[in-house]
Amino acid sequence: VQLQASGGGLVQAGGTLRLSCVASGSIFSFRNAGFGWYRQAPGKQRELVAFSSNSISYGDSVKGRCTISRDNAKNMVYLQLDRLKPEDTAAYYCQLVYMLRTYWGQGTQVTVSS
Repeated sequence: VQLQASGGGLVQAGGTLRLSCVASGSIFSFRNAGFGWYRQAPGKQRELVAFSSNSISYGDSVKGRCTISRDNAKNMVYLQLDRLKPEDTAAYYCQLVYMLRTYWGQGTQVTVSS
């Protein structure tokens, strides 16, 4: 399974971030996979941003500003993060959990300028 994320870059504080991630490879039923986003800032641990499986979970630092969605027909997951803050600066990673295995994308850098 391969994950390819896109949409990162330099964004202004107060703006909106939109990321997408596409999964490819041996996935029998994408709709049965958990799919989500994590992020890691320099010197910090990787943290949950949002995850979609039978339910949706959001990290505490993004609750109320974040929306995760998915298109199972396209094997894609999307992330929208509003009202961006400089502390949202991080490498964002998409994750897929399928058949008890976890897969990670390569990460896309997001830098929020104040």
